[in-house]
Amino acid sequence: MNPVASGSNASDPQEVSPIAALDGNAIAGTLIAVFDTELTTAIGACASCGRRSRMREFAVYLRGPGTVVRCRHCAAVVMVIVEAHGVSCVDLQGLLALEPAA
Repeated sequence: MNPVASGSNASDPQEVSPIAALDGNAIAGTLIAVFDTELTTAIGACASCGRRSRMREFAVYLRGPGTVVRCRHCAAVVMVIVEAHGVSCVDLQGLLALEPAA
């Protein structure tokens, strides 16, 4: 007699679905709230690889405890934005430079 297969349980391996990256336009409102100016057209330079691109061209991930912005060229973290108790905390360590749009 063959045992009947049961449904999945907690010990079964889980499929991991990749999180789709959005573009920098997804955080346009947050950038305005934090920096008091429109920055999606500003030029940012990645501190890891030096690649310069418009802020709207960076990869943005919203599904964590905060917002993570990554360089599309080398995938390094460029910016992290976390809101705690009504205060926005911004880590710009991965951003080498930020220049206003011309």
